Amino acid sequence: MNRYFQEILDAHEIIRHWLGDEEAKDDLCDNLLARFSPDFMMVSPAGVILNFDALNRFFRAQRGARQGLTLDIMAMQVVAESETGATVCYQEHQQIPGQQSSLRFSTAVFELDPQGHVIWRHLHETALPQE
Repeated sequence: MNRYFQEILDAHEIIRHWLGDEEAKDDLCDNLLARFSPDFMMVSPAGVILNFDALNRFFRAQRGARQGLTLDIMAMQVVAESETGATVCYQEHQQIPGQQSSLRFSTAVFELDPQGHVIWRHLHETALPQE
């Protein structure tokens, strides 16, 4: 599998576990945050801009906050790829039991660190209408 697609799947599995399990260990969040560049920037579906520090605060405060969360990643596509990174688009479906699900379209920009690990540099999420 494409390494950027695998990173998207792996990161979202960690996010699902962290947000959905109040018993999740701190090192899980440490592992998650290590995947993001210190220069990371995100535009949320609501238009809120988060840098790495804001992302760190968000995740640290949200352990177990979304019990039963499911995340499904679909329609991954490479927009552009070079020897230093890639831009990838995908759709993400989120569901928490008893709540309305959400669907978003995401564009992620990845960098490769000196060891060749995939690092999240930028993420832009847009809410999509439910069918």
